[in-house]
Amino acid sequence: MWSVVSYLSSSELVAGFQRTCGLFPAPRATHERLCPDSTRTHSRANGTSPPCQNGEHAAKRRKSDARRSQYEVRNWPLYYLFVASATLGNEVFYISFLPFIHWNLDPFLCRRLVNMWAVVMYIGQVMKDILKLPRPSSPPVVKLEHRIEFGMPSTHAMAATAIAFTLLLSAPERVKFQFEVGLVAAMVLSALVSLSRLYTGMHSALDVICGTLISALVLVASYPHWDSLDFFQLNSPLSPAISLVLPLILCYKYPELDHYSATRGDTTIILGCSAGCSVGYWLNQRLGVTFEPSGPFPVTLPPMTPLIFTLGVVRFCLGLSILVLTRQIMKWITVRLLCWHYGVALNDVSARRRKEIEVPSKFCTYTAIGLVNSVVVCRVFMLVGLL
Repeated sequence: MWSVVSYLSSSELVAGFQRTCGLFPAPRATHERLCPDSTRTHSRANGTSPPCQNGEHAAKRRKSDARRSQYEVRNWPLYYLFVASATLGNEVFYISFLPFIHWNLDPFLCRRLVNMWAVVMYIGQVMKDILKLPRPSSPPVVKLEHRIEFGMPSTHAMAATAIAFTLLLSAPERVKFQFEVGLVAAMVLSALVSLSRLYTGMHSALDVICGTLISALVLVASYPHWDSLDFFQLNSPLSPAISLVLPLILCYKYPELDHYSATRGDTTIILGCSAGCSVGYWLNQRLGVTFEPSGPFPVTLPPMTPLIFTLGVVRFCLGLSILVLTRQIMKWITVRLLCWHYGVALNDVSARRRKEIEVPSKFCTYTAIGLVNSVVVCRVFMLVGLL
């Protein structure tokens, strides 16, 4: 058993997958012969290097070249496929994809997705900082991304699996579609995101497998309770308080590290978005306007006409602009108030990373974004005739 675990967690396995997909370290020998005393620089595909340079200009050039990814691509279609797939597991994608579902498809589905996204991401981020297992080593692995955080489990694999299969399990009661097609799409999406973490050199096979299995376990354990939790979230008078207080406590109780890591801030962002959306859905229920499609369910989706496509794009662009504006305003206010309260300078990066400043500033900012997403944006759409 230990030999299997050791094999799945090895960097050599990741490197072998990269080589099979046409990703190799860039050649070094040519540049070393030309500039033996300079910092090693490499191009991506053709292996060429600039001539030796001296003085300040050479130092600047070496610094610029040091930022370049030190790899050679021999299969560009797979490169673009896996790099694009990796973006499907980023927080930026979900913070844009989930509101898109709310504004253009069904707030019910968005609510389910946000809840599961927050749960699996919190579990994954906490496990990273408790287990403290390193990412694959380079060399032999080629790193296409640079993250100062631990490896086990892969939260990309966790989030992709949770989002894809939560949507698959929730959609049949809301919209008519062919379940087999949805199943294939969910499997392909989660597989591509998972394999992209190997291709980019950010996770071992064991990280990815564990992340997928953890998400599957959470889905299986929670699925029988989705309806009752949904009813409580929308109708209980305790729902807003629990939705705000519990995530905030979890953010403050996040595992402490002996160095700064972005995982606590990222987790606070996710829980803040979830808290704001939850309160917003509860408020919409109280106001009697939930912006959900009218039944009977499951409804048949209308054909994609140019008008429907244009309205969807306009809603997305306008809604995203409102969310970005909300983020900028709230960030500007909260950071200044907290820095003033604790007597630290605004440009003191280390002070702004302290828990007492980072957690409340990010939680308040993204709670406001969640509220605006679920309550304000659709009302703006009504005012300008987009609903």
